[in-house]
Amino acid sequence: MSIALVRNPGEGTFYRYYDSEQEQVVSNAETQGVVSVVRLAMRPADAPPLHTHSREDESWVVLSGRVRFWVGSATLDECDVHDAGPGAYVFGPRLVPHTFQTLTPTADVLVINNPGTIEDYFRSIGSADARRDTDHVDLLAQYGVTLLDSPPRA
Repeated sequence: MSIALVRNPGEGTFYRYYDSEQEQVVSNAETQGVVSVVRLAMRPADAPPLHTHSREDESWVVLSGRVRFWVGSATLDECDVHDAGPGAYVFGPRLVPHTFQTLTPTADVLVINNPGTIEDYFRSIGSADARRDTDHVDLLAQYGVTLLDSPPRA
């Protein structure tokens, strides 16, 4: 049996991730493991390190602001760089190195992971005064994520 889901902004479940709040728009459990969708209100300092996922494909929909994406290589300097504005869709297949950073003071972005099990990592980090991904390398590895290079500079 399939059940449609409609969730407007602000109707998801909110949780802390480092020093920001994220909205779980749709959870892995709600889709029987098919997808997880998070709405981010990004700042430049929220950029993750360049990394790969071995278990899921990742997509982004830029809702507002401008976001830069680095893709395709093990270092930021060697990656292809693409800028995306409101309405843009970006696809990052598993095993392809990537990162992203807002170019504007803030940007709203939907992050879509297929399958959705990676959401447990984000929820497990909890609140912190600043982002410190390298403190969680072993936990990231449990979710099939490998860090490759530092995040873009804010």
